[in-house]
Amino acid sequence: MKKILVLFSIALVLITGCSTNMNTPTAKVEEFLSKYQTMDSEVLEQLKTVIKSDKTMSEEQKLEYRGLMEKQYQNLSYKIKNEKIDGDTAVVDVEIEVYDYATSIKKSQDYYMEHEDEFLDDENKNNDSDSGEIIGGAVEDASEAIEDMFTETSKFIDYKIKQLKDVTDKAKYDITFHLNKNEENEWVLEDISDADRQKLHGLYEG
Repeated sequence: MKKILVLFSIALVLITGCSTNMNTPTAKVEEFLSKYQTMDSEVLEQLKTVIKSDKTMSEEQKLEYRGLMEKQYQNLSYKIKNEKIDGDTAVVDVEIEVYDYATSIKKSQDYYMEHEDEFLDDENKNNDSDSGEIIGGAVEDASEAIEDMFTETSKFIDYKIKQLKDVTDKAKYDITFHLNKNEENEWVLEDISDADRQKLHGLYEG
């Protein structure tokens, strides 16, 4: 589960395209974020493709998890705080607000540690071979130590998805977008950090 979330975060954040918007750094950032808010077809196709390749969730769980991500995208809001241009480079500071999935996942992990027996599937009661796979794995560095403590089971996935569905709290994060001008004099977004990807998906624990 960890790897799949990282993959779709990377895939989606790289989506750009020719824009009819004004060629300014702020406009390019707004174009990028609007692809999430408007459920752009390319965004949805990337999400569908990457989740489909996951090996830990059932088909029903994949549909539920996809719905959670779509809910996150649709409810993403942001505020442009600053734009600074220095020749052919620019930075745009943005405050985003997303559903706080990270806190829900952390609470699910804590509950698991205290009630591990509740999450053992019949076929996994004597099998720890899947240890280390946890939902919420986009938080790559923060969960490395915790990762080895968990056994991925269908019951555990169901529990965490259920808790995520109940999330109503929001979290605010700051993201600084970096841009450069290309040979056509068009502003182009640089790739963002893993931490910023996690922020966009409400999975950042820092």
